[in-house]
Amino acid sequence: MGTQHTYRVIVRGTFDGLSEDGRARLLAETDAHGLSAMRFTEEGSLAYDRTLKHFSYRVVVVSDAEDGDEMAGALAEERVEQVLRELGHGYKGLRSTVTDLDTMKINYKR
Repeated sequence: MGTQHTYRVIVRGTFDGLSEDGRARLLAETDAHGLSAMRFTEEGSLAYDRTLKHFSYRVVVVSDAEDGDEMAGALAEERVEQVLRELGHGYKGLRSTVTDLDTMKINYKR
């Protein structure tokens, strides 16, 4: 096991084949999953709007640095698939944007 890095991952996708019950549950919780709810956490946070078309999921992943961004993205996508499956929501077209916090350069203003 090598050096561990912390990654912030945004997984985006499209809802697909939502049931009427699933749509109703998502719509009932829209306010809790809007812009103000988007946070990077280990559990992740799901964000979407009333159109119920696209969603984003923000998550923190800790992974071996040797495995790189691709592995962090794959781990995050697996987590999103599991969460959406447990909630009973269909999806398609997952894609990830990964930021390695341990190699990120910070420019401080003086």
